[in-house]
Amino acid sequence: METTYIETQQISFQDFKNQILEDYKLGRISREMSYLGRREVLTGKAKFGIFGDGKELPQLAMAKVFKDGDFRSGYYRDQTFALAINAVTVESFFAQLYADTSIEREPASAGRQMNGHYATRSLNEDGSWKNLMKQKNISSDISPTAGQMPRLLGLALASKVYKSVKFEGSEKFSDNGNEVAFGTIGDASTAEGHFWETLNAACALQVPMITSIWDDGYGISVPTHNQRAKADIAEMLSGFQRKEGENQGCEIIQVKAWDYPSLLDAYARAEHFARTESVPVVVHVIEVTQPQGHSTSGSHERYKDEDRLKWEGEFDGLLKFKEWILDYSIEIEGAEQQLATAEELEKIESEAKSFVKAGQKKAWENYQKTIQDLKESVLPLVENLKSQNAEVAAELEKFSSIISVAKKDIFHLVRKSLLLTRANQTSERQNLQSKFEEIFAVEKENYSSHLYSQSEWKATNVKEVAPIFSDASETLDGRVVVRNNFDKIFNKYPETLIFGEDAGNIGDVNQGLEGLQEKYGDVRIADTGIREATILGQGIGMAMRGLRPIAEIQYLDYILYCLQGMSDDLATVQYRTRGGQKAPLIIRTRGHRLEGVWHSGSPMAGILNLSKGILVLVPRNLTIAAGFYNTMLQADEPALIIECLNGYRLKEKQPDNIGEFTIPVGKVEVTKEGKDVTLVTYGSTWRLVMEAAQELEKIGISAEVIDIQSLIPFDLSHEISESVKKTNRLVIIDEDVEGGASAFILQQILEKQKAFRYLDSDPLTISAENHRPPYASDGDYFSKPSVDDMIEKVYALFTETNPTKFPKI
Repeated sequence: METTYIETQQISFQDFKNQILEDYKLGRISREMSYLGRREVLTGKAKFGIFGDGKELPQLAMAKVFKDGDFRSGYYRDQTFALAINAVTVESFFAQLYADTSIEREPASAGRQMNGHYATRSLNEDGSWKNLMKQKNISSDISPTAGQMPRLLGLALASKVYKSVKFEGSEKFSDNGNEVAFGTIGDASTAEGHFWETLNAACALQVPMITSIWDDGYGISVPTHNQRAKADIAEMLSGFQRKEGENQGCEIIQVKAWDYPSLLDAYARAEHFARTESVPVVVHVIEVTQPQGHSTSGSHERYKDEDRLKWEGEFDGLLKFKEWILDYSIEIEGAEQQLATAEELEKIESEAKSFVKAGQKKAWENYQKTIQDLKESVLPLVENLKSQNAEVAAELEKFSSIISVAKKDIFHLVRKSLLLTRANQTSERQNLQSKFEEIFAVEKENYSSHLYSQSEWKATNVKEVAPIFSDASETLDGRVVVRNNFDKIFNKYPETLIFGEDAGNIGDVNQGLEGLQEKYGDVRIADTGIREATILGQGIGMAMRGLRPIAEIQYLDYILYCLQGMSDDLATVQYRTRGGQKAPLIIRTRGHRLEGVWHSGSPMAGILNLSKGILVLVPRNLTIAAGFYNTMLQADEPALIIECLNGYRLKEKQPDNIGEFTIPVGKVEVTKEGKDVTLVTYGSTWRLVMEAAQELEKIGISAEVIDIQSLIPFDLSHEISESVKKTNRLVIIDEDVEGGASAFILQQILEKQKAFRYLDSDPLTISAENHRPPYASDGDYFSKPSVDDMIEKVYALFTETNPTKFPKI
């Protein structure tokens, strides 16, 4: 078992003194960063600022117990902690404030996130994993209040999993599960459901997790007593306090933000509980001050009275730390020893201010040089055009009056100049056009790369292995096919695990995991509580630590509980770190064509619009679903796989190469050929479309049916467009509401694939009613597209063009 801070702190007085003064120096550096950062925003050199002033001491204490291999999941107030573990420098702090797009200068997000959002780089340049045990790790911060909490659960749970799960390379992610996950959250954000759901799950699972609550008494302007049932969150959490001898609950430690020695003790005890006993701990840090208020958006003088502001001045953590240092004395071998004089501390303060100013200056110069180099590369080319066009000369005059030039100003000048000279195709203009294309490609990479994986392991690179069928292939229930495939997966990939409501003991509600917990154990095939947001977060955190989790959300409707985490966290991990982190989580769910308001929704438009960055796969049967699992486990991207709930009891032929075959993402399948109209659909609706197509054949309409299979990515080879080129008519059939997923599909086919060129009729969408489906089979018939609806609406297309052959019904 790894030692903890308590067990290692036997040091000399001189070492103790040096440590104290180093902490004071780092605290002062952090504070000066906050002060100077605010000034940079208010003078117009940066867009927005939010800082961690007032929280220096607890973060210094937390950093002391944070070891290589540990993870933090936090929010935008933790600059002192990031400094203390060398995850940020003064220069990278200001580079982020200026939105510098250099990965080298701003490694957390390459300018994509506003300041205060920290991350360490878990990946090498090629997208492969670094050895996370040789670095201190910060999972990329997000702003949504309490949104960092579900992921924290998974980061902590991974340590527990690694106590029993080993695989080739697992030593890069864990040392027998001895790592601790640290979370940070603002006091007001503890009113969010994600906080309570995460803490509840952590207490039930008994994971090594330390959650620090920075309690400054306000949520922007709203005081604590208006945030929760009780002003004191520790009092509210008292029921979570574990009892002696019970393997449930957590430890709760309350400590003042300005009390340096008590903070050291609090975090030493917290680490000891978490690292040695795998017990979650809440450290409630009270009496936190906020010297500059919430952010650069306003002043806290607007909502804090004079008494509060006076108290904050007196109990500023760094001021109290200074007083403690000056008051400290100890007798050693008959001589009184002190830590520092007032003059020595003032020197530290002066040095800290100069150090921060130098770092800020260098960051600004580097950022400005990027813009200046860009400006110098294009300005002469634009000036070459001004003699040919007076309007270009006027644009140059306007450009020269801009005080602080940004990239957008340079690009606007270039693009406006190209627009103005469009009628004069001179060599000078061609030079500018070529330079524009060159620099635009660079900025496209700077601002828009890594929404999806760019590594060799991206899903579209996975080799297709076709399912093999023979006379000996068994015909089984669909749920048995997917179950047998999971059996192969868990045998083949020891790093793979699945968890969800009823997923373990009974093998999920549809028995797609039947018997697998007994075979592979309850760590890898696990039941969870009813807590969808943290089932998702559990998966995100574990995926960030090298495991291959499959998070099961029982029904597609319940994905709504997960959309915030999917949209704000999972979908953006690679993007917001510019390829620095990844979380290849597979989300398993089931849905479509069911009965009842709450169990038959198909909120596909919401998923598609909110989850760009996650692959969305919609197999029509369980064999294809199995193939998608096989594909995604070879890929390094997150995916949502939606199984057809009404397919579990339908018979399918099981491929002879079960567990080995792969279904390519971004590839459609033509399941019926035809020449008169192209019918496009996916999921459970496909069976009805096939039935309708057979009926249409009987009345003289030859329909080609295409199963989309993969909504994101969508039909990469443009097979649908080729079908429309042949049939000249397009019908999209979808069980989402009108303008839902059908709008996305239509945009992809008409705009991206340019299929409008081949249409002889208006494209048609056949969708569900705009309300939830009523209960029972009749509810489905009257609210979602039926075979009769499809036949009649497709037939009507032909009535318009040939009413003699196809008279109105």
